Amino acid sequence: MLSYWKGPSHPLRSDTTYEAFTKAVQRFPGLLALISRPDGIRWTYQELFEQVEKTARGLAGLGLRAGDRVGIWAGSCPEWILLQYGCARAGIVLVNVNPAYRANDLGYVIRKSRMLAIFHHACDARADYAKILAEVRSERDLPMRHAIQLGTEAWPAMIAGGVDLPPAPVDSNAVANIQYTSGTTGNPKGVLLTHHNLVNNADAIARGLDFTEEDRACLTFPLYHCAGYTCTSLANLITGSTLVISSRFFDAAATLQAIAEERVTLLYGVPSMFIAELEHPEFHRFDVASIRAMVIGGSPCPIELMRRMAECFRTDQIFDIYGQTEASPVITMSTKDDSLEVRTSTIGRAMENVEVKITDPVSGETLPVGEQGELCARGYLVMQGYDQDPEATRKTVDAEGWLHTGDLAVMRPDGHLNITGRAKDMIIRGGENIFPREIENLLHTHAKIADVQVVGAPDLKLGEAVACWIRLKAHETATEEEIREFCLGKIAHFKIPHYIRFVDSYPMTISGKVQKFHIRQMEIEMRGLQQAAQIPTA
Repeated sequence: MLSYWKGPSHPLRSDTTYEAFTKAVQRFPGLLALISRPDGIRWTYQELFEQVEKTARGLAGLGLRAGDRVGIWAGSCPEWILLQYGCARAGIVLVNVNPAYRANDLGYVIRKSRMLAIFHHACDARADYAKILAEVRSERDLPMRHAIQLGTEAWPAMIAGGVDLPPAPVDSNAVANIQYTSGTTGNPKGVLLTHHNLVNNADAIARGLDFTEEDRACLTFPLYHCAGYTCTSLANLITGSTLVISSRFFDAAATLQAIAEERVTLLYGVPSMFIAELEHPEFHRFDVASIRAMVIGGSPCPIELMRRMAECFRTDQIFDIYGQTEASPVITMSTKDDSLEVRTSTIGRAMENVEVKITDPVSGETLPVGEQGELCARGYLVMQGYDQDPEATRKTVDAEGWLHTGDLAVMRPDGHLNITGRAKDMIIRGGENIFPREIENLLHTHAKIADVQVVGAPDLKLGEAVACWIRLKAHETATEEEIREFCLGKIAHFKIPHYIRFVDSYPMTISGKVQKFHIRQMEIEMRGLQQAAQIPTA
């Protein structure tokens, strides 16, 4: 039996993101659509629709036309939502810009995307955006004509200068959104996502979670990230449910407070976010009884964490989602009929209208069930390509339409999948292949450990050694020897961490993902492993 599975069939939608949103407006005009707690905003669907129309006219008043590209470089805010749907109304392509970008990355993305306008805040606790943008704009080769600073008179002035628009575009195969990859191995690549990609992925997510107009979902995924754009904003606002913005950037206390005060029913997050919530010293003070379901994604989730989530939030409705930006983003997902054991030990099966297979990374042949290989996906969800980069597109999407994810996985006979790591994250120690997630899952069962990250550190003799960064629970202490003794007899001796470091935090992306390449580099520097790191490898 080969590692191939096709999700159930369901009629695909042909509407644009704007059309999908307006259908929800027509059905639920008086229901709350958006609650933005930092801004004191509570808009109904009709009120949000009117703001979207004003935004679209304002964009046209700036001289922007269908097909032009506009960037937003900001944390989660009402204007983000208005631009998401306002651009779609005007046929403009929205370019998501990571708030963590500094001058080099920002300048590159502005040029590469050919954006004509950018929207941004002046500054926040993370960055002085106005200063960074001024540095970039001092260069003379930018295509950009407008920089609109949010929270100033620039936004209402744009709205006041609005002009009439032609009818909304209806081509669902047109590009709606460009999202840039992290660029950790080079310049970021612009992923071209169409209305068809995004609406159908959001629709499948909403159906899988049984969204209704009675649901309230708390936005924790940042909107610039595909999970925030599709899984929360789009999936919520095409179904009549309420989207709750608790803070500009993820904040555990603000999230818990929003759950309690807004009676949130759906909670999203990457593993580190749920860990931060559960480890919050006042977690038990907040009333979280309204939560009916949780969605976890973004990076592999330790099994023990999911069990703890089920216990502390008092629901077994935990949906593990897996995907990547190039897939709009969700490829696989748990279902409401899965047992807690399946939910906590797999990433579910292929979504509706999606094919998945596990292939040999070298030969490309589909592997038998139970064998580890690269996870590939095919269907409506696969990106149109990388912007102006046909060579990179060909390397990622093959001639038969299969998206090669770069993730290693194993398929069970029933189609459920386990992610075993990134191909590039695999540790090779003296010829033995080691997958960090196996060690991480084991150490998450240790009573004193809150979180753990495993990477490969260069080694002169063995090529690589297992390095482990551990964050302990509050008020706990442990020794390196205690951790190694815990591993004895549970995993092979060569998988037991050679280097152990106790830390208070990890280097992370703005979306809450741990940056393992930074951990590795810090280990090299702190342990003086530069000589071993310089040894060339195939």
